[in-house]
Amino acid sequence: MKAVRWLILARHAAAETGTIGQSDQERALSALGESEADAAADFLAGVAGLPSLQHVLCSPAKRTQQTAERILARLGAVDTELDARIYEATPGVLLDVLDEHVDAHCVMLVGHNPGMEMAVALLCSGRSGAYRGMPPGAIAIVRVAAGQSLEPGAAELVAFWSP
Repeated sequence: MKAVRWLILARHAAAETGTIGQSDQERALSALGESEADAAADFLAGVAGLPSLQHVLCSPAKRTQQTAERILARLGAVDTELDARIYEATPGVLLDVLDEHVDAHCVMLVGHNPGMEMAVALLCSGRSGAYRGMPPGAIAIVRVAAGQSLEPGAAELVAFWSP
């Protein structure tokens, strides 16, 4: 079998409603979001054939960091990098961020919609409007040929899960 690299694209789990004076980036996970993140971790732990996670790329928003922390508590801690470009990113920016880690065999990116669902669609179908719908806490696992840049339609959707 041809060598592949695995990408796990995770949308942050459900967040609390913002309060007056609170920035969007300060919003934490709600109780529902905590259970969604734990369920996402359980899903990932049960995916047959998924290699060990090597690196996590995460938006600096509190809810994304908390989602990543809850998932990694189940999967095992790995190097996590906060990247401000992920917050409010377009699909193209998300693919650029992932492409900077082309040598990693298994990478997870934790971010926000609409960029996340559009990036998954772009990778798997070649169109950013196809297969839309990535609710809070959803996970898409895709794979691409090792060393291949992330171009539209270059990936295969291996699994999709949502709470």
